[in-house]
Amino acid sequence: MNAVVVKGVIHEYPAKRKAPARRALNDVSFSVAEGELFGLLGPNGGGKSTLFRILATSFAPTAGSATILGRDLIAAPASVRPFLGVVFQYPSIDNKLTVRENLVHGGRLYGLSGPTLAKRVDEMLGHYRLSARASDLCGTLSGGLRRRVELAKSLLHKPKIILLDEPSTGLDPAARQDLWEHLMTLKADGATILTTTHLMDEGDRCDRVAILDQGKIVALGAPSALKAEIGGDVITIETDDASGLRDEITRRFGVTPQAFGSVLRLERAAGHAFIPQLVEAFPGRLKTVSLSRPSLEDAFLHHAGRRFTDAQAPS
Repeated sequence: MNAVVVKGVIHEYPAKRKAPARRALNDVSFSVAEGELFGLLGPNGGGKSTLFRILATSFAPTAGSATILGRDLIAAPASVRPFLGVVFQYPSIDNKLTVRENLVHGGRLYGLSGPTLAKRVDEMLGHYRLSARASDLCGTLSGGLRRRVELAKSLLHKPKIILLDEPSTGLDPAARQDLWEHLMTLKADGATILTTTHLMDEGDRCDRVAILDQGKIVALGAPSALKAEIGGDVITIETDDASGLRDEITRRFGVTPQAFGSVLRLERAAGHAFIPQLVEAFPGRLKTVSLSRPSLEDAFLHHAGRRFTDAQAPS
């Protein structure tokens, strides 16, 4: 059974003051199997957070349909919420309450009480290394510690569906590693996890990823499969004459590199054997040449036609 099914979702933000109406999602469709770790990967402004908020039942889309565990989250969002654990990109904890109080009140909202609630609170405090800060007001904590409280509160009730929007925001490397270890444990216990991210290494941890750009899914599949679509190695060339050199490479070798400023990029099988040919053909014109195996960033470029960094927009 699919835990999440999204069909033809469109969302438009209406015109506001001098800003025109904007279509944030354009005919988005995908499904997430039960027990799957699924990533929505893309640059800021690509539509990830809008889709996340729709799945979290914060608002309904302009058009399309979506179900979670067979329940219509648009027509009956209240029927979906008890099964969700939601971690938004920005904190929703109460800074005037202590760490423990935030967890206790969060647990009560999900129907936990008595010894069961106390046990779960203690477990989460220990897991996220918050026990020593349990009596501290959240407003006195660092950003990273507040993020840990947010995660502990949202996962307290052992939700079947976990939605995370850029979950590593504000976490130091050790806490980020702890987070992903915990997510893998939850997945092993049967939880379905859907996360948004702009970090390639987090995308690589997912069973499958949907690459979003300008409100559309431009690629969907297992990270290994998406990288295999590149069909060879990735060669990157830095030069002072990108336009001229691109045309000459095309004429000589029958392959047209992509140009990004002073950088040329091309995909080629057996790239290690092709690089000496380039160096010999254009002596003194190549400032640097590098060879790499395809990455998810290359998959984005392959399908979107532009670099991930060029696609980034202000949040």
